[in-house]
Amino acid sequence: MSGLRPGANPSAPTPVIAVAGDAAAVSERFGGPRVPVDDRLVERLRDVCAEVSLSPADTADAARDWWPLAIRWAIGGTVPALPGAVARPGDAAQVRAVLAACHDARVPVTAMAGRSGVCGSSIPAFGGVALDLCGLAGVVDVDDASLVAEVLPGTFGPDLEAELQRRSLTVGHWPQSMDLSTVGGWLACRGAGQYSTRYGKIEDMVLGLEVVLADGRVVHTEGHGPRAATGPNLTQLFVGSEGTLGVITQARMRIHPLLATQARRAYGFDSFAGGLEACRRILRRGATPAVLRLYDETESGRNFEQPDTNLLIVLDEADPALLEATIGVVEEECSDGAGAHELDVALVERWLGHRNDVSALAPLWRGGIVVDTAEISGAWAALPGLFDEVIGSLKAMEGTLAASAHQSHAYTDGACLYFTFAGRGPEGDRAWREQYYRAAWDAVTNATLAHGAAISHHHGIGLNRSRFLPEALGSGFEVLRGLKAAFDPNGILNPGKLGLPSPFGPSPWS
Repeated sequence: MSGLRPGANPSAPTPVIAVAGDAAAVSERFGGPRVPVDDRLVERLRDVCAEVSLSPADTADAARDWWPLAIRWAIGGTVPALPGAVARPGDAAQVRAVLAACHDARVPVTAMAGRSGVCGSSIPAFGGVALDLCGLAGVVDVDDASLVAEVLPGTFGPDLEAELQRRSLTVGHWPQSMDLSTVGGWLACRGAGQYSTRYGKIEDMVLGLEVVLADGRVVHTEGHGPRAATGPNLTQLFVGSEGTLGVITQARMRIHPLLATQARRAYGFDSFAGGLEACRRILRRGATPAVLRLYDETESGRNFEQPDTNLLIVLDEADPALLEATIGVVEEECSDGAGAHELDVALVERWLGHRNDVSALAPLWRGGIVVDTAEISGAWAALPGLFDEVIGSLKAMEGTLAASAHQSHAYTDGACLYFTFAGRGPEGDRAWREQYYRAAWDAVTNATLAHGAAISHHHGIGLNRSRFLPEALGSGFEVLRGLKAAFDPNGILNPGKLGLPSPFGPSPWS
C-alpha cells in the first residue's frame, strides 16, 4: 500500500449548483414509485456499513449529478429523485454487505461517487439506497516494471495522478471533469480523456476489475497475463454498464512513464470538412498525437477569437524520437497544399488554460438559457455529412441561439464530434425549456443513428439517452437485457438506466 489510504476520503463530490431553499423542503421532479428504506433495512445497513445517513441534506445532495436539466431544477428548489438513505461503505466487504441486504429486501441501489456525469446516470430514479463509494479511495499497488496500478473506485483524478506522478508515472486520462470525477465513474460510463488519441479511452486503460454483483457475490475479471485468451473479456462487460450489472470495487489500470517532452502546433482550415480530412490522414499514417482537436468557425471565434477559420489544436507528448516523427506527419498533412495555414502556437496554451472550465454552465441556466453538449462518434466517411445535418437541424429549431461543434477525440477509423446547443424561449415558460431540450437531443441523436454512428462517445447513456439505446443497439439490446437478468435478477442495480426494464416502474425520463 502506498499513497492514499483505502477508507480515506481525500476528495468529495462538487455540486454544480446549490439547491435553492431548505434541504428538508426540496421537492422531486420525477413522479412514479419510490421504494422506501424501512427501519429494519436501515438497522441492517448500519450493522454492516461505516456510515448510513438519512439527513435531508445528504439525501438531497445524492439526488442529482451534473445533468444540465438537474441544474435548472435546482434553481427552483427541486431535485430529480431523492434516495431514502445514503450508505457510505469504507471497503469492498461493506459494499458486499450493503448489496446483499438490499438484494434480500428488493430495494434499489444507485452507485455513485464524484457525481460528475451529465446524463443522469447516478440519479436514484426510484429512491432506495444511494451507495456513495468515495470512501473506497487510494492506490493499492504500483508495479513499475509492468506499468500496472491497482486503484480503488472512489479515487478522484487529481489524487490518482498526484500519487503516480510522485513516481514519474501517469494514467494519461485527462477528462474535462478531472477535478470532479473518480476512477469508478470513468469506468462505469466508458469515459475518455483529452489525450485519448495517444493513450486511448478508459476501456483501453483497464486490465481487470473486482466487481460486486447485486447479491453480494464478488467477481474478479481477467488474470494478470497480458492479452490473455481465457474466454470472453469479462472486464468489458462491466466497463460502460453504469452500475446496472455490478459495482466496481477495484481496478487494475495500465499506466505510462511521465514524459516531459512535448510539441505543440495550431492550424486554421477554410472548412470544417477540410480539417476533418487532415485529421483522418494524420491518423491513417499511424501518427497519434495526444491532442488533435478541431473547432468549427463558431467555436473558434467564441473560444479563441479566431472567427474566420476552423482551428486545429495539436499537442503531443512522447519519447523524443516518436515525438519528432509524429509532429513531422502533422506538419506534412497540415501544409499549405492541404488547405491549411499555420497559426500562433500560443492558441494551444490558451486551450490548456481553459480546457476544464465549466463555470458558465450554471449562470446560463439561471439566465433562462437552455444549454447542453452532445458528443457522438462516427466513421470518417460519415462525419462531414453528420456535422452539416446536426448543425442545420439545431439552427432550424425555433429559439436556438447557437449551435456549434468540435472534433475532440480521433482514431484511425473515425472520431468524436462534440455538439453544443443553446436556446431561449418565452420568458417564464418552463415547459418550453424542457420541450426544447428534448427536441434538441432528438435532433442530434436521430441524425446520429441515421448516419450509422454511435450515440455516445464518452458521456454514457444514463437517463437522458435511455430512450435511444434500444434502437442504437438493435438486436444486441436483447443480449444486454439477458445479462441484466442474469447478473441482477431482482433488478436492484441502478434501475431506470440504459433503457433497461425495471421492476419498479418505467424510466422517469423516457
